Amino acid sequence: MGEKSSSLAKANECFVCGRGNPHGMQAPFETHREGHTASCRMVIPSRYQGWRDVIHGGILATLLDEACVHACRTIGPFPVTAEISVKFKKPVPPGAEIFVRGEVIQQRRRVLLARGRLEINGQVYAEAEAKVLLLAETG
Repeated sequence: MGEKSSSLAKANECFVCGRGNPHGMQAPFETHREGHTASCRMVIPSRYQGWRDVIHGGILATLLDEACVHACRTIGPFPVTAEISVKFKKPVPPGAEIFVRGEVIQQRRRVLLARGRLEINGQVYAEAEAKVLLLAETG
C-alpha cells in the first residue's frame, strides 16, 4: 500500500470521522474549499453523555476540534491542532441534531487560526478557537 493509501486508511480509523471505526462517532464532515470551511450535521447518541441528559464536554470539544481541522484541510493536507480553547454556552442534550462548523480565519505560513461553532436550531451551544499547524508530511 502506498503512503497516500496508507494515510487514507489511517484516516478511516479516526474516532470522530472515520467510517471504518465501528466504535467512533462517524461524523459526516464535508469540506468547502472556496470558503475554507467544514461542516457536519448529526445526532449525538446518549452513549456520549457525561451527566444524565448532557453530552460530555470532551465530546463537544472533540467535535469542534475536528471541524477546525477539517476546515484547515482545505489549505493543506496534514493539519494538527497545537492549541484549542473551548467555551461551553449551554448543555447539549443527547439525541438533539447538532450543526458543527469550522472555518479558517487566519493563515501565517504553516500556522492557521480556525474557529468552530456547535449549534442546535441556530443557537450557539459551544464555540472554539484553534491554532492548527500544517505538517509537511505525515511521518
